[in-house]
Amino acid sequence: MAKKIIFPYQGKEYTLAFTRATVKQMEQMGFQLSDRVAKPVTFVETLFAGAFLAYHKHVAGDQKLLDEIYGKFTDRERLINALTEMYVEPALTLLDENGAEDDEGNIAWGEAD
Repeated sequence: MAKKIIFPYQGKEYTLAFTRATVKQMEQMGFQLSDRVAKPVTFVETLFAGAFLAYHKHVAGDQKLLDEIYGKFTDRERLINALTEMYVEPALTLLDENGAEDDEGNIAWGEAD
C-alpha cells in the first residue's frame, strides 16, 4: 500500500490512498496522468475523488462533499503533487524487485531466439 494522507473533517477521520485496485479502477474509468496538463480541472477532481476509493467509497461518488472537503484544504498544489505521487506508487510496485533474489521459488526466465 502506498503512503496515505490522513485528515479530520467534521468530526470524522479520512484516509486518502491508492492501491493497485483503485488505480486500475480509475484507469478503467478513463483517468490518465497525461490529463494533468490537457484537462487540469478534470484531472484534479478525478484524482481527489479517486483517493477516497480505497477507504471511503461513499465519498468518492458525492461531488458536493468532495467539493466541500477539497475547498477546506490549504496548499492545494502540494496536495495534488502528493496525490499524484501516491497514484503512481502502486504501479511502480509491479516493477519493484527488492528482495526478489532472496525469495525461494522465484521464477528465472530468459529470452529465446
